[in-house]
Amino acid sequence: MNAASDECLLSEYWHYYQPAYPLRLAGFFAYPEASALCPGDTIRHMTFRPVSAADLEAQLAELRRSTPDPRCGIFGPGSANWRVNRESALFLAAGRAALLQLAHPWVAAAIAQHSRTLHDPIARFHHTFRVMFTMSFGPLEQALAAARRLHRLHESIRGTLPEESGRFAEGSAYQANEIDALAWVYATLLDSSLLAYDLVLPPLSAAEREQYYAENRRAAALFGVSPTEFPDDLKGFERYMKRALNSDMLGVSPATRELAHQLQAGAGLRIRPPFWYRAVTTELLPPRLREAFQFVYEKREREAAHRALLWIRRIYPRLPELLRFVGPYNEAQQRLQGRSRPGAAVRMINRLWIGQPVLLESTS
Repeated sequence: MNAASDECLLSEYWHYYQPAYPLRLAGFFAYPEASALCPGDTIRHMTFRPVSAADLEAQLAELRRSTPDPRCGIFGPGSANWRVNRESALFLAAGRAALLQLAHPWVAAAIAQHSRTLHDPIARFHHTFRVMFTMSFGPLEQALAAARRLHRLHESIRGTLPEESGRFAEGSAYQANEIDALAWVYATLLDSSLLAYDLVLPPLSAAEREQYYAENRRAAALFGVSPTEFPDDLKGFERYMKRALNSDMLGVSPATRELAHQLQAGAGLRIRPPFWYRAVTTELLPPRLREAFQFVYEKREREAAHRALLWIRRIYPRLPELLRFVGPYNEAQQRLQGRSRPGAAVRMINRLWIGQPVLLESTS
């Protein structure tokens, strides 16, 4: 694929995300009271839909009942989830997913008030990937345990917005263990994963994309969110994303903009992210948010992003599986082959992804 076709692909992608009609939502999914809001209104008092420990356990029980082989985990070999989420190239859209999440005022406030992201981003990176990889590649019980730990961590993340942003008023409350907040974060991960995969590998077929969505819709239970909170199929999910990205559910305040620039610049890192990666992140953002964050996006950035994607497409599919696939996926494959501990090469790569040599201790 050359630079011209690369530009065409991205142009088609952003044509998909142009506003089709306005969305008046308080969260990713409509609140009953939101339909009566008028343009310009702000939400000061919201009816939260919190996820309690009991709610989570009910969702996990259903997930356990519908898992055919607990040793293989929630997804297992042959799943679309393993096929997609094993790819280290998904990291190309990690910055995009983080910025889409940051555009939600609740997430921005939570990061500013509770997170260590700006002070120790590597530790945050490793913790996030340990949780997500355990859910994807771990045996069922370890995945459920990771879900419970994440829920407990989220319980302490709550507060009030320091300023008005999007549809949300200054002083309005937020909490992390809330269905609409969790659904938005989860939606950005699904959407960005599919985007990154299709950017550098032969695109998934329509059936494969549908399977990936269906599997991950079911796995929303790990966050205490019922699959019924999500649209029934991928087309419905794409409509929700299109509408949400152009709604006033998202808003970029001056403080959020400053936080986004710090993240994009690699705050807390000894070495700044390479220019090409920052350019790709900017390229992949919806134009509305790219402008709201006030990221520079001119000829130099566009050319750097296109060159990087061109070279990645040429080189990445030819990498050996040990390097191309994330360490925890290779660890899961070796575990299912009967090995009690991953090999030396996998342990070394795991240190890069999760900050430790082994994702899971032997369960045999």
